[in-house]
Amino acid sequence: MTKLAAKLPFWVRAILLAGAMCILFGAGLIVYGYYTRPTTLRVAVGSLDGEARRAASVIAGHLATTNSPVRLKVESVGSVLDAAKVLAAGDADLAVIRADVGDFSQARSVALMGQGVVMIVAAPGSTITSIEKLKDRTVGVVGGEINHRMVEVLENEYNLARTSVTFTDIAPADVRRALQSKEVSALLLVIPLTEKYLSLVRGLFRQSQNAAPVLIPIDSAGAIADVEHEYESFDIPKGTLRGAPPGPGDDVTILRVGYYLVANRHLGSNLIADLTKRLVSARRDLIGEQPILAGIAAPNLDPDAYISVHPGAAAYYNGTQQCFMDEYGNAIYLTPMILGAIASVFAAAWRFLGFRRPDATDPVFPALYALPRRIRNAENEADLATLEDELDEFLKGHLAKAASGDDGGLDIVALNATAHRLENLIHHRRSILAARASAAGAR
Repeated sequence: MTKLAAKLPFWVRAILLAGAMCILFGAGLIVYGYYTRPTTLRVAVGSLDGEARRAASVIAGHLATTNSPVRLKVESVGSVLDAAKVLAAGDADLAVIRADVGDFSQARSVALMGQGVVMIVAAPGSTITSIEKLKDRTVGVVGGEINHRMVEVLENEYNLARTSVTFTDIAPADVRRALQSKEVSALLLVIPLTEKYLSLVRGLFRQSQNAAPVLIPIDSAGAIADVEHEYESFDIPKGTLRGAPPGPGDDVTILRVGYYLVANRHLGSNLIADLTKRLVSARRDLIGEQPILAGIAAPNLDPDAYISVHPGAAAYYNGTQQCFMDEYGNAIYLTPMILGAIASVFAAAWRFLGFRRPDATDPVFPALYALPRRIRNAENEADLATLEDELDEFLKGHLAKAASGDDGGLDIVALNATAHRLENLIHHRRSILAARASAAGAR
């Protein structure tokens, strides 16, 4: 190949070299673009009022405008239960879920997005001030199936079936009518503890200047949380529903449940670590404009957490995120050794099968190596002339092969060196024979 290239004009070789360099450069750009292109993850989000979708959209927009290597594609579903189902089915990479709703066998937590408090509220002035006083009453469950797990927990803890407490699903749009018509005596709902949602709760009841809605305590919240680890006991502060006079008049113990951004457990650790980093950065950059992001925090990192943390997220929060060399250093070190070993094995197998370099068994070499002996054994000028003719034919044939680019031709430099040595041997032998002839004539 080298000999063939040497026969080409310089400009042809320059064009070929430039073309090869362009191809290599283009291939490098393609590979670089492939490995640096943004990774888009599908996130399933659902809520009754669309607030979760707005929060996810704000974060997705921030990631896009900051050229983040990780992007989000927000897919709206009906509720947090639907989001959990979509993730479990493998139809989304991420989901915003509530810890007590859905199947989380494939989910790993990335961030705590907020907290929801479990409220059982009755109309202002109601005599229902404890769960025991709900006997023979109907409680409207706002959100329906989403809160069925919460209802089950309360029924088991307080044995509400024995006291004839009835729970009935009720749509948010029908709550005010159901309260006014006395269809329900109290409401069970799970909401974030923000002014927006507290205003909605107050707006469900007839306004009263002297009273706020009655917040019914869940006195066994601590015992429930010890058994049902998706919940935790929480005290709503005095005056949460009304400032003056304060309502409630004292701290009230209830339950709280977390909203989480979770990822499919099969997603790579580096990808999720980068997403977590960008998510925390988005919260820091946008919290002034978007108070909805204030609730974002690290999830429970304990090994026995109800929803296990994703290894990538845990690495970011713990400061143990691997760099490129940490992750691929062993592969970079071992790959050349393994490839070298494989090449040695193939070379040994190739030789074992009987394949050799073509010039190692070329019959030309024995003949070439025999010439010096034949020259030294020549007894007259005729023998030397014959050897000179053979050498000329040999050189002529192999020079023609070299000129044609035939790989079977010998190297020019080695050929010239060999020819020069043989010519010296012939000249030396001719001198010896001439000296012998002169000595014989003198006698």
